[in-house]
Amino acid sequence: MRIRTTRSQVFAGLILLGLFGLAAVLLAWQNVVERPLGDGPQTVIRVESGSSFAEVATALADRRRGVNATLLRVYGRLSGIAGRIQVGEYRIRAEESAADLLQRMAEGDVIEYRFTIIEGWRFTEMMAALEREAAIDHTMGADVSGAEVMEAIDRPGVHPEGRFLPETYHYTRGTTDVALLRRANRALEEALAAAWQDRHDPLPLNDPDEALVLASIIEKETGLAAERRRIAGVFTRRLRKGMRLQTDPTVIYGIGRSFDGNLTREHLRTDTPYNTYTRHGLPPTPIALPGAAAIAAATQPLPGESLYFVSRGDGSHVFSKTLEAHNAAVRRYQLGSGSE
Repeated sequence: MRIRTTRSQVFAGLILLGLFGLAAVLLAWQNVVERPLGDGPQTVIRVESGSSFAEVATALADRRRGVNATLLRVYGRLSGIAGRIQVGEYRIRAEESAADLLQRMAEGDVIEYRFTIIEGWRFTEMMAALEREAAIDHTMGADVSGAEVMEAIDRPGVHPEGRFLPETYHYTRGTTDVALLRRANRALEEALAAAWQDRHDPLPLNDPDEALVLASIIEKETGLAAERRRIAGVFTRRLRKGMRLQTDPTVIYGIGRSFDGNLTREHLRTDTPYNTYTRHGLPPTPIALPGAAAIAAATQPLPGESLYFVSRGDGSHVFSKTLEAHNAAVRRYQLGSGSE
């Protein structure tokens, strides 16, 4: 028996096939635009410099089973987003679609890392912490010298101690150690210049560098915001009177790596360029990385008459005008006897 197919039947069949095809395309398109990417073993995708959009699509398909690399490439070309993808590292969010992720890639919504420089750190402590940052591109060796670091950030001949501002710096993977250190140094220079511009005259300081040295001592002497300017006042009054600063943190810095945590009378009597018990004036360089608040305190010391202070053991200090009162405070709070 011979079956005849009319033109209308053929046409209807073509329409039906076309509808099925269109439905398939729309479904696939919907998967790209609306379907959540969901969870997966790899939550990060990295776009390298020079990567093609096809490579990006393939990488995403490798990380999520429901993503079709071919459809993603088609979507990228038709939407125009393929040519706008930016280099960087991106987090794959389970609740968003592939189209959402591509949009973030086009906007450069890259993963940011944080590196925090702590107030009072020494330069060596900062460098050790930076070395542990896995997302940093380490261009300098672990044994790089301070002089080499300053040369790399275009500050040759400057002592590195105290020259990097403690704060949190955001960066993206691949940022070089030199670039981040340069940012921290420039931030310090800006903070120091601003503080020096707003300084309270007269100060027994000749230039911003001396203010930075004093700020580093203030930073090591107290972490209490309420005491910084008061301690700065004690030090500036002692400098005006020609009194030695007699501050333990400078002695410890001068001892160097051999210091075991126990400051002795012998240490106080042993002369070094940083021993403010044996030498007048400020030490030759900062002894730590001072924060912006300590720098501001050094340039805006609080007026007063106290010339001495001693720790209560709880982070705060007792301030005294006379040596007799100071010795009484030492007996009470340091030796555990007598009265203030």
